Amino acid sequence: MTHAAPVSPVDRASLRQRVDKALADFLAGRRAWMADIDDALMPVAEAIEAFVLGGGKRLRPAFAYWGYRGAGGVDTDPVVTALAALEFVQASALIHDDLMDRSDTRRGEPAVHRRFATRHRSAGWVGEADGFGDAAAILLGDLCLVWSDELLHSAGLDPRTVARARPDFDEMRTEVTIGQYLDVLTQATGDTSLERASKVARYKSAKYTVERPLLIGAALADAPADVRIAYSAYGLPLGEAFQLRDDVLGVFGDPTQTGKPAGDDLREGKRTYLVAAALETADDSGRALLLDGLGDGDLDVAGVTRLRELIVDTGALARTEQRIVTLTDAALAALAAVDLDTEARQALVDLAIAATRRAD
Repeated sequence: MTHAAPVSPVDRASLRQRVDKALADFLAGRRAWMADIDDALMPVAEAIEAFVLGGGKRLRPAFAYWGYRGAGGVDTDPVVTALAALEFVQASALIHDDLMDRSDTRRGEPAVHRRFATRHRSAGWVGEADGFGDAAAILLGDLCLVWSDELLHSAGLDPRTVARARPDFDEMRTEVTIGQYLDVLTQATGDTSLERASKVARYKSAKYTVERPLLIGAALADAPADVRIAYSAYGLPLGEAFQLRDDVLGVFGDPTQTGKPAGDDLREGKRTYLVAAALETADDSGRALLLDGLGDGDLDVAGVTRLRELIVDTGALARTEQRIVTLTDAALAALAAVDLDTEARQALVDLAIAATRRAD
């Protein structure tokens, strides 16, 4: 791939700081509101603050912002605040995803359901600690989804502007929810096809990470149809490439970078494109080894190493890496074919590189 020079890191940092400030200001107001109801809600406020403000690349607000700017939108603080609402959709999805996968950690810290289960045990409360943690995670994830609506509508934009973006915002949240269900269903049925793995990646992550944020930004700017078409042509393949990179990191990533134990996707039984590609080309003994280890919560380091070696030996890792390149090139070609603001175009090229970059 050949790429233009990236946008200034200062510009990226500035946007992230503005998004972080919008989130922090909103959460401070929600904390005060909950404190007026009951002090027992303070752990809820603290947990969501830690989760939302404690990490994340802010990719979704960035894609939405530069989609807005690329369509001729003028920079304002209310626009940035409205787009920060996408981080609450992300938080909701991750909190629920960690619960469904029974993940212990997120970004190097206890997952929300583990955090509240520990709180239950430490306080010596009655009932089952894990059940309490699970219930808390469901409710906190739901609360984040509610707050995504609230932040979008309270950002200070003209209601008619918000109304233009509402269909894409609603569709995005529906898509990620049915994508999560397809992911759970795929693990339950044991479907190992590449077609199913690609569809799960598209709906669980690709569309709500790149395409829908771009279209939300375009709607806020009242973009013409040709810009929306180009954004979809750029966003769909790039979103899938982003998910494939995440899948590779879920098996081969450095825990100090991913915030999760090495090989956690294997223990959780994720039927990703990477795994599907390995199963498609492995011999009978290799398939048996991979299927036996996939979803084994007790898989040790040696077991993870064996499965990694199998994935490499089948050519699945190389195949996935090549697909990431192919999809990213297709996205950049679509972007080059539409007339956009120069700064926004470069920012979207830079975001494509950042979203699909190898960890090494």
